[in-house]
Amino acid sequence: MGATREAEAKPGAYQTAVERTSDRELVVERTFNGPARIVFQAWTTPELLKRWWAPKSSGATLVSCEADVRAGGKYRFEFGHPSSDRTMTFFGKYIEVVPNSRLVWTNEESHAGAVSTLTFTEKDGKTLLVLHEVYPSKEALDEAIKGMDEGLPEQYEQLDALLAELAAGTGRA
Repeated sequence: MGATREAEAKPGAYQTAVERTSDRELVVERTFNGPARIVFQAWTTPELLKRWWAPKSSGATLVSCEADVRAGGKYRFEFGHPSSDRTMTFFGKYIEVVPNSRLVWTNEESHAGAVSTLTFTEKDGKTLLVLHEVYPSKEALDEAIKGMDEGLPEQYEQLDALLAELAAGTGRA
């Protein structure tokens, strides 16, 4: 998997590469135009997560976001949809937190939850983000990957837009 893949549709934009590396493992790569500290901040600050985490095309929003970003700290993200009273909640705990460099967390909302490792590697003001997830079974990964090819790139495009706002000083952190 290459570290950087330019998107064809938007000059200067980057493509999200999603690769299943084994029956239970998934690796996602994307380069972002911004320093690692700002990309890390966007992943760990509830007010910023609310602005990019839910794909807008889904109609869902992140209505509640709690993140105690430290080893042993917990997170809880609750998604809602205006046309429904139902919510969907993701939660777990942070196993490892290395500011601006690495996050490791559990996904405990179901028996099929993965352990996720996110690394931030900065070079020339850009950040290579690598998400590595290990699922408890092949079936759990099969279920998780459905729709990821569409939803995840959209989320990352929303993160791109937020990073541009933060760089311009218009997207208060």
